[in-house]
Amino acid sequence: MKVLGIDPGTAACGYGIVYGSGGSLQAVEFGWLRTSAQERLELGLRRIHDAVAYLIAQHEPDAVALEESFVGADARTALSVGQARGAVLVACATAGVSCAEYPPASVKSAVCGYGRAEKAQVQRMVKSILGLAEVPKPHHAADALAVAICHALASPLAAAIGAGR
Repeated sequence: MKVLGIDPGTAACGYGIVYGSGGSLQAVEFGWLRTSAQERLELGLRRIHDAVAYLIAQHEPDAVALEESFVGADARTALSVGQARGAVLVACATAGVSCAEYPPASVKSAVCGYGRAEKAQVQRMVKSILGLAEVPKPHHAADALAVAICHALASPLAAAIGAGR
């Protein structure tokens, strides 16, 4: 099973691709997409859409997993993240890839065993679970890998991964 994880945002959108086989998970690719504050919003959203569409075409994931928006005190940030999520969802729908969404606490719980883990702890656990030489940076990429791990572990296909099928 191959999962593309996305940590959506308009200024920084993390991505991470995880492959599960034979009872283990490994990172295929990860990084982040950056848009400029000087760029018109619609152009930045198109860049996010096109980059996600490219990742889907290149890696052919079985699913895409997104971290749900955390609606805190800043409504402007929540709206911005929602717009980025929309661009990602349209790219997935166009490619015919199913999407799953997970709240941040569920992602942290799946990866760290604690739903209120700090970003540094998430980075260390992602490094450990995927057997990486270093913690994934920036934290947007680590968060994207974490949501991909969460989906891989929660998916009905996770039983097949565990059985080595």
